[in-house]
Amino acid sequence: MNFQYLKLEKQDRIATVWVNREKAMNALNPDVLKELKDCFQTLSEDREVWAVILTGAGEKAFVAGADIAAMSQMTPEQAAEFGKMGHETMSAVENCQKPVLAAVNGFCLGGGLELALSCDFIYVSEKAKLGLPEVGLGLFPGWGGTQRLTRLLGKNKAKEVIFTGRIFSAQEAFQFGIVNRVCKPEELMNEVRVIATEICKKGPMAVSLAKRLMNEACNTSLNDGLANERKTFPECFKTEDLKEGLEAFLGKRQANFKGK
Repeated sequence: MNFQYLKLEKQDRIATVWVNREKAMNALNPDVLKELKDCFQTLSEDREVWAVILTGAGEKAFVAGADIAAMSQMTPEQAAEFGKMGHETMSAVENCQKPVLAAVNGFCLGGGLELALSCDFIYVSEKAKLGLPEVGLGLFPGWGGTQRLTRLLGKNKAKEVIFTGRIFSAQEAFQFGIVNRVCKPEELMNEVRVIATEICKKGPMAVSLAKRLMNEACNTSLNDGLANERKTFPECFKTEDLKEGLEAFLGKRQANFKGK
């Protein structure tokens, strides 16, 4: 895959994706959104990739938000299309069959936080700043922020974040429940890679099925979720990985999964 605004590397079953607009604080414009969508849809089907790390180029920003200069010229009709593109991109990240780990290395604001919220885990540098400040521009978070943050934090906490437009420090975001872990800046990528490597030691098909069920849990009743679980559970028994996992456990050795 060749990209103008992304950088992609693959190593040891882990794909690392950088939003690569460092001079623009990695802001999201229509071209970046399209590349992210295409990238994650492709990685979702890549059998050689078992986990994905998403981060921003440089040391200042993960993604500082949507490209305000581009937005300032939009008509309502163009804004509707921009919103649709944002939704499609965030959904491509969220629905990627592989676990996606956000490594937030700096500013993570507006659309940047909405992008991070589409990932499965959010790890942040001590220097990171996070928030949804759109109301200060006369907007609201329109790329899933009102929905995903509410599901993550609950209605009252999410309203506090969005209505105030408050910018959180890394530690405040951790205490508020927005992020998984705070890391030293120089250790962020290594710590995220350690987690990704640990995930890659597990059965990738089982991880993918579990991710799908857990994502669906936000949109279904408990009874429907349990029904989905019962329906999906036998799928594991069709895989070579299950046989390998059971034999490894009984033989007291490390399993060597193949993703088959």
